[in-house]
Amino acid sequence: MLAFITVRHTANGFWSMLNLKGLVRDGSREAHLLSQVDPQRLPRHIAVIMDGNGRWASQRHLPRVSGHRAGIDSVREIVEISARLGIEVLTLYAFSTENWKRPRTEVNTLMSLLKEYLQREVARLNENNIALLSMGRIEELASSVRQELDAACHRTASNTGMKLIIALNYSGRAELVDAFRDVLQSHPNLQPSSITEQLIEQHLYTRGLPDPDLLIRTSGEMRISNFLLWQIAYAEIYVTETLWPDFRREHLLEAILDFQKRERRFGAIIVNQT
Repeated sequence: MLAFITVRHTANGFWSMLNLKGLVRDGSREAHLLSQVDPQRLPRHIAVIMDGNGRWASQRHLPRVSGHRAGIDSVREIVEISARLGIEVLTLYAFSTENWKRPRTEVNTLMSLLKEYLQREVARLNENNIALLSMGRIEELASSVRQELDAACHRTASNTGMKLIIALNYSGRAELVDAFRDVLQSHPNLQPSSITEQLIEQHLYTRGLPDPDLLIRTSGEMRISNFLLWQIAYAEIYVTETLWPDFRREHLLEAILDFQKRERRFGAIIVNQT
């Protein structure tokens, strides 16, 4: 069951630093942004397309691996503040099915960094009561990667706070194909008229979880890159020019504040009756 991590709110509108102690300094820009966030209107589920690692490295005349490694610091920071804010689900697009087309050395480096992250961060995840999950065609990953992933998920399975979902070997189209296959295997005599949105949702990787309220894409690219195609039907999309290795707490707070300024209609027309 999903559970909120309590964040207190004082009468003057400022957040208590109880759950953010050690992360946000008094008087900082982060603290100023935090004071404007409405804790009653937080997105339940934030999904992030982490883009710009290669560009970040290129701008500094560094190898692409340096960008990927720098991006881990952003992951650590965003995961921790999201959990302490009380976000229920955070989904990070870590490796797509299309990423296999990259040079083998880069792919191997990405997998090595993933294993390194899983080995090092489990203790921090447990400290913050975060449960780690994965989604995608995990069975196609190397056995060493699967073992580290399974171990990390197992060691955090009893945590009751935020769910951190790592999308690995993932694509939205592949997810839909897998869902439809699963529907047919589970209901071999299914009639076409019995196929509903609810039935399909029960066979998605994200079954049982709320759809993303907020989709963040870094690096300024205006596309969704085959990510959560079904689930983001009504998500608010926030694109920032900031490259992922530079994306920090203040940028997440800016995205949340932008989200809270929007009027969510879910396809309906809102008529002003003043």
